[in-house]
Order: sequence, then C-alpha cells, then structure tokens
Amino acid sequence: MTIVMLTTMVLCFALTISVAVSIGLASFLGIQANDAHMLISVKEMFNAINKFPLAAIPFFILAGNVMETGGISRRLVEFAKSIVGGVQGGLPMTCVLTCMIFAAVSGSSVATTFAIGTILIPALIKHGYPTTYAAALQATSAELGVIIPPSIPMILYGVSAEVSIGELFIAGFGPGFLIGGALMLFVWVYCKIKGWGKTDGEGRLSFGKATWQAGWALMMPVIILGGIYGGVFTPTEASAVAVFYALVVGIFIYREIKLRDLHRILYKSVMSSAVIMFIIANAGLFAFLITRAGVPDAIGHWLQEVLKTPAYFLLGVNAALFIIGMFIETSAAIIVLAPILAPVAQHFGIDPVHFGLVMVVNLALGMITPPFGVNLFAACTVARISLDRIIKDLVPFVLVVLSCLMVITYVPSISLGLRDLVYAK
Repeated sequence: MTIVMLTTMVLCFALTISVAVSIGLASFLGIQANDAHMLISVKEMFNAINKFPLAAIPFFILAGNVMETGGISRRLVEFAKSIVGGVQGGLPMTCVLTCMIFAAVSGSSVATTFAIGTILIPALIKHGYPTTYAAALQATSAELGVIIPPSIPMILYGVSAEVSIGELFIAGFGPGFLIGGALMLFVWVYCKIKGWGKTDGEGRLSFGKATWQAGWALMMPVIILGGIYGGVFTPTEASAVAVFYALVVGIFIYREIKLRDLHRILYKSVMSSAVIMFIIANAGLFAFLITRAGVPDAIGHWLQEVLKTPAYFLLGVNAALFIIGMFIETSAAIIVLAPILAPVAQHFGIDPVHFGLVMVVNLALGMITPPFGVNLFAACTVARISLDRIIKDLVPFVLVVLSCLMVITYVPSISLGLRDLVYAK
C-alpha cells in the first residue's frame, strides 16, 4: 500500500497535478490496494478538518484581504518608511519591516505578498530598483508572514503534533526578528554596494505624522497579540477578532471599504481557504493511511539508527525538508511530516516547540524556492514578470534565510528563550 501511494504521489507531482489532488488520488489508490472500505476516506478527511484551531485559517486569510482593501496595509508601509526610509536602501528595508508588522496579524505569506507587494513593488521600480530585485525582495520578505505569529503553518503543526499553539506563537518572535533583521542588514549593505536607493527618502512622512495616520492600523497587532498572551482569547478566537477589527477600521474609520467590495473580499478569501482546507483533508487521509501502515515508526527507527545524535538528526531533517519544500506545499508537508518527525525529535531530546519552529522556517523557504514557490508566483504576478527572471536576484536572499535557519536550528534559545520566560512554571 505504501509503495502504491508514494509512487502515485511522485508521479502526479511529476505531471504537475495539484498537490491536493495528488495526495488524495494516492490515498484512494492506497485504500484500494489494501482492500479497505472507501468510507474510511470520508471519515478521515472529515476528521482532518474537524478541529477547532483550524477555524483560524479562513479568518486570518479574510483579515489579510480586508487589511489590503481597507487601507491598513498602505498606512503600515508609510509608518515603516518613516522609520527606515531615510537611509540609502531605505525602501527595501521598508519592505522587510512592513512585512514584519503585517505578519503580526495576517498569518499568511501569500496574503502578505499581495497586500504589501501591490504597494511596494511599483514604488521600488519607480525609485530605480530592477523589477526582478523588487519581486525577489517582496517574495522573501513575505515569508515572515508565516514565521512571526500568528501563523497558519504553526497552527497546523500544533494540531498535527499536539503541541501548544500559544507556545509556538510566542516562540516564533525570536526567529522572525532574526530573519527580519538579517534581511534588513543585507539589503542595506547590498544597496550601498550597488549604489541603489539614494533617493529613497523622497516623499517620506515624518515619524509623528505617519504614526498618527497609522494609529488604528498599529493597534491591530497590539490587540491581537495582546489578547492572545493576556489570556483574553485563544489564537482561534483572535482570528475572528482580527476580521472584526479590520472591517470596523476599513469601513467606518478609514472609509476605504465599500459594500460592493465585500463580495470580492469574501470570494477571494473563500477560494484561498477552500484550497488550504482541501489540502488538509487529503493530507489527513494520507497521514492516517501511512500511520496505519507503520511508516512513521519505521522511519523513526531508521533515523535513530542512522542519525545517532541530535545535531546530525537536525542537519538531516533540514536537508530533507529543504528539498521537500521545493515540491510540496507547506501546509501539506507539515500535516504529513509533523506526526512522523516530531516524536523522533522528542526521542533525541529536542523540544517539540523548537522543532516546530525549525520545520516552519525551513518549509517557509519552499515558498521562495522554485519550482512551486507560491510567494514567487504571487510576487511575479504583481511585478508582471516571468518566474525564471528573478532567480538570479533571489539566490542571495535564500542564502541569508538559510544562514538564519542554521542559527535557529542549533541555538534553541532563540526560539525557546521568550517561551520559557512567558510560560515559566
């Protein structure tokens, strides 16, 4: 059964069939090969999505789309520009900083790409930056949308590996700030070398004025994150609060959302949510079947025999996840692999929260690596260029994030320091 499933899935990927359909077809053929009843598929697909924390996914996606239409993202850009936009290379630094702020309420890298990219990619091009560089920068910066909490992949890991989502969220700040800071330093140095961005400060608002204009937008992450860690509401409930707050600000305060816009916002959010939920349902069935076949235990024992120390285990897992992330969508990869790898990591004495951050950061790289990087497609769509043109500009950004990943992997305190402080017994 396992051979049939894996062969079918790899063949479907090679034929560029969508991830959800590939996983689902492999699962159905696996059921047939095992002479099991087909009703198992309905039961397990329903069980995969019948989990309360998953309700946060459509709400965070909707919140991101409301922020994009309601003028919240534009004001966050102006606020970030008022802080770092005055130096040479300040506009690319603004892109990174805005994505960090937007990430604190969106939970989705694709939503971040569209919401911020539609504003900053044209601005970067206008200030003389190559279109390919602007698209590569935006795609990479938007990756922070799934690393800085709240994060949809963290929710999926928490559900799949039975780890506290609240602890994952608080642990995500260290890696998120590390990657964001490294990207800002890199683009500043790179622009100095290239001589780009000498006029980036033109049209920049003063810090006071930008803060005043973005006041309501800046309150959003404060309310969401403050509510979660203050115990006012759960991460799932926070996603609904984010939607409500964004709608109130967009409709009644900034007055940029009209009634006619709601249909488009809801339609876009429903389509994005449906795609993710379909992947989760099929991946849940796939995970059930391979677990029933004993594959996780077999892989666990093999890893324990071959990779005999935690350091080697983490190195091997990072190498495997980096390759897997190139071909499999992040959500599906987490749902399938987290139940397999998390118990092995615990056997090696690795904290499941730390391992979750390693998985999320690594698989987030898949969003900016060909051939199936969703952020790349989103950024190229905004910039109106083909994917192959941005590869050259993308490589340095990938290397920066990879370097940060190695630090996060082997310095657990970056992820666990704040978690241990907040959740100290």
